[in-house]
Amino acid sequence: MRLAKALMVLLAWPVVGMAREVGEVDTVFKWLGPNHKIVVEAFDDPKVEGVTCYLSRAKTGGIKGGLGLAEDRAEASIACRQVGPIQVGEKLKDGEVVFKERTSLVFKTMQVVRFFDEARNTLVYLVYSDRIIEGSPQNAVTAIPILPWAQP
Repeated sequence: MRLAKALMVLLAWPVVGMAREVGEVDTVFKWLGPNHKIVVEAFDDPKVEGVTCYLSRAKTGGIKGGLGLAEDRAEASIACRQVGPIQVGEKLKDGEVVFKERTSLVFKTMQVVRFFDEARNTLVYLVYSDRIIEGSPQNAVTAIPILPWAQP
């Protein structure tokens, strides 16, 4: 019974940012359960107004995937864009997590962290996957120079 309660707490653990699914494509047909797919999600940086990031990642299907028991692959791609005037609400910390999502039942997460390259006045976003025991070196990076937003 304690294990079940602990598992429920872990499953309810909040994510740092909430993503909205933009679209998906199937990559492998599965007879039972959902197909394997690539999902495209969008999320806004919670501390930087005017920035939206688009994340594409693999989502495992089949019976385990349908039940939330499968481990998703570590590969991901990211593209962040200026979608309005960039306004920073508070001082930014380098390496701060702006988005985090579980990619396995308990041990693996996909994270997006932000850095500020002050010399170039640019925001840099890095996506990677980590695991309690061993993470993955696979990663992707995108950068947004902070420029004035043209008013129509």
